[in-house]
Amino acid sequence: MNQGIKNPIVKIIFLGILLLWSVSVIYPLIWTLLDSLKDNQQFFFNKPWALPNFPLLWENYSYVWEKYHFDKYFVNSLVVTGGATLLGLLLAAMTAYVLARFKFKGSGIIYGLYISSMMVPFILALIPLFFLLNSMHLTNTKIGLILVYTSSVLAFGIFVLVGFFKGLPKELEEAANIDGAGYYGTFFRVMLPLSQPGLIAVGIINVLNIWNEYIVGTVLVSDPEQYTLPIEIGVMQAEMQYRTEWGPLFAALMFTIVPVLILYIIFQRQIASGITAGAVK
Repeated sequence: MNQGIKNPIVKIIFLGILLLWSVSVIYPLIWTLLDSLKDNQQFFFNKPWALPNFPLLWENYSYVWEKYHFDKYFVNSLVVTGGATLLGLLLAAMTAYVLARFKFKGSGIIYGLYISSMMVPFILALIPLFFLLNSMHLTNTKIGLILVYTSSVLAFGIFVLVGFFKGLPKELEEAANIDGAGYYGTFFRVMLPLSQPGLIAVGIINVLNIWNEYIVGTVLVSDPEQYTLPIEIGVMQAEMQYRTEWGPLFAALMFTIVPVLILYIIFQRQIASGITAGAVK
């Protein structure tokens, strides 16, 4: 594998598969962008995949931002995604550190429970979760969404970070203890900074999952003031049964796609290296 693929036929097949996969991923993004620059007449009288006419309707973006109050929903998504990601990283890192560096009775069982929870679809817990949050008066609140999303990404973070902490030298902990750092000082000053690649990888993946989440948010939030971007886009799509505005709808989709796409492009190497290192250590 280190020497690469030498057989030219296999290489051509491999490159062809990668090309088809790239087209299947990139084409919907380009198609969404082009359709966000059209008016309704172009949708009705031209082919759906035709290029937009000039001048391009960049006004669709300002129209969506102002009329549908996307500035408010964008902030809601930022608060919920950022809060759940940071809280999930902190809890996952602390739990993973204890499970990786301290041996105590039942630690293997606890770790197994976390990992096994990844095999259970989160949607199965949606109904009891709704009644639980409702009894705690946390439905229709950002705090409720943050807590739910944090719990949904916790197991994955523990799985990746346990591998990181197991691979760190024990001499670092011993040196920190000699200096009087204590457990908390050792964790926050020594071990946590060294696990930065894993934290970045887990954090970006959590952001992608939470930012685009729709089903849980729809069930737990009915107040329009607390909508996140995916929920509002679902409302817009439902309104299209009575009022057709396809260009603005695709512009709204671009508001949700572009931020996470930029984030992924910036940190794609850290994601790949972080997940790989955490899995093999």
